[in-house]
Amino acid sequence: MASKVFVTHQLPGERIRELAQQCEMNVWMGPGLLPPAGLRTELAGCQGLVCLLTDRIDSSVLDAAPDLQFVSSMSVGVDHIDVAALTERGIAIGHTPGVLVETTADTAFALLLAAGRRIAEADRFVRRGEWGPDNTWAPEFFTGVDVGGATLGIIGLGEIGQAVARRAAGFGMEVLAWNRSPRQVSGIEMLGLDELLERSDFVSIHVALTPQTRDLLNADNIALMKPGAVVVNTARGGIVNEQALADALIDGRLLAAGVDVFEREPVPADNPLLGLPNVVVTPHIGSATLRTRARMADIAVANALAALRGEAMPCCVNPAVYG
Repeated sequence: MASKVFVTHQLPGERIRELAQQCEMNVWMGPGLLPPAGLRTELAGCQGLVCLLTDRIDSSVLDAAPDLQFVSSMSVGVDHIDVAALTERGIAIGHTPGVLVETTADTAFALLLAAGRRIAEADRFVRRGEWGPDNTWAPEFFTGVDVGGATLGIIGLGEIGQAVARRAAGFGMEVLAWNRSPRQVSGIEMLGLDELLERSDFVSIHVALTPQTRDLLNADNIALMKPGAVVVNTARGGIVNEQALADALIDGRLLAAGVDVFEREPVPADNPLLGLPNVVVTPHIGSATLRTRARMADIAVANALAALRGEAMPCCVNPAVYG
């Protein structure tokens, strides 16, 4: 009997057809995202799951899927998966590292530029018809801050952080970095987190969300930042305390922020950052190019195909399950 695999969303890429040929595959066709109760129902009798970062995979899901043998997520981060619970049950977890490095770095730098130069705010100003003879060019008209020659502090010097540093070099920026483990990269000055925050004109966040990094940028750390600094977050929402960030933006201690990720997603209307004119927000689109999303889907499917063959996933989060 063919293994049953459930896919929580229609996927791009070429290899999804191959997966359909190798198993009994069921795909959630929408509308919208699959609700948690629906996921538990659909997983009954399934040996495999291909999911997105919007699908919470925890003990309640595992209890409803006693036959589950592997989970392949179309994501780099796996904070939506209870890795310890799956590992304890011997369930392999696949993810898609490396493929979105350059694309996400592009997004981070786009937000850095947009926030520092008030691009979204200026766009809204023009579209609202406010640019007129009595409200036009003046020495202080929509002034932002220079990016070229500024100091960039990178929190998390992994592949994406290093890719952002390469972009910063093209703008003649001084690049500082803090990393949880020792790391040396040519042209980048490694510092403690406090000193990085004190010296940086721009701070870009690129660490994974873990218990140790949750609320890493809290009210105390934000208070250390250089007055008029800009914060960019394309990592995970829980790393930054959103209320503390909003407070610093409201009282003018920070100039602006560019935010692609939120503590709760989709972001609720009462999020304190949404009403601020000096915040550029995007809906978790760090990896959102056609090419990158297709490559992510193909890697996720490759992980699933390996698991179906009884082989180790090529990109496995918890290889200990293979003994």
